[in-house]
Amino acid sequence: MDIRVLQYFLIVVREKSISGAAEALHMTQPPLSRQMKGLEDELGKQLFVRGSRSRKIALTKEGMLLRKRAEEIVALLEKTKAEVSTSSQNISGDIYIGNGETEGMRLLLKTIQQVQAQYPDIHFHFSSGDGYDVTDRLDRGLIDFGTLIEPIDIGKYDYLRLPRPDIWGILMRKDHPLAVLDCIHPADLRNIPLMVSRQMAQEGGLSGWLGYGSEELNVVATGNLAYTLAMAVEEGIGCLLTLDQLVDVSAERNLCFRPLEPKVESWMYLAWKKYQVFTSAAEVFVNVLKRNLTG
Repeated sequence: MDIRVLQYFLIVVREKSISGAAEALHMTQPPLSRQMKGLEDELGKQLFVRGSRSRKIALTKEGMLLRKRAEEIVALLEKTKAEVSTSSQNISGDIYIGNGETEGMRLLLKTIQQVQAQYPDIHFHFSSGDGYDVTDRLDRGLIDFGTLIEPIDIGKYDYLRLPRPDIWGILMRKDHPLAVLDCIHPADLRNIPLMVSRQMAQEGGLSGWLGYGSEELNVVATGNLAYTLAMAVEEGIGCLLTLDQLVDVSAERNLCFRPLEPKVESWMYLAWKKYQVFTSAAEVFVNVLKRNLTG
């Protein structure tokens, strides 16, 4: 499968027509049509649904799958080309980080500021997600580093542990019955409508703390977007099991946070694939972070 044909395919998808893509590529329509027909023949699947009255095209189920993979392949190719062509004399380049949204990101952001002050041609790109999203992109080479928060299987990566653990607790409305407590005990969560992160739910992160099966919790929703889940708390859908300092609980919002007792902490790690060969930019970033961790 030719990478150039995949690039053409993505332009056809973007333009929603062969003629529009041909115009964008500064080529005539017939050879582009043959390229797309050849791609379908190679895969043995129809990729496009061509409108009977208009020239607009839509993707079949197989076409949508190819689009997703083609975008990943093309992005990885461009990333690789940029890494290989980077001069060791003038350190520059792009660093891609998949991250969760916690207070533990501050040291990384401080490190990035220091790196860019010395190497202004190093650029950073963030993409948010939970541990499953981050490890998926990390394993496929779409990002250089990922921040992972316990509970997570960290063993298959190289990593640096960041210095401050995050504290788990319950986010609730200020008028919720549990808001009068200073902390939340396992018995307090029985029969309480609860929202949890997808990762915490699937990894069973509370099982040891609860002292009873997590299936006994009344989990009404899961997700990986803390802002959306916090709005759900405000709307009275339930309480949210989350990390401290992740959601604004200032006086302007009808929200409060109560830590779990006994205390439950999660460490954050900056992880990368084992045996990874760093670009010059990535090596600079890791070295500065190591100094910050030991300094």
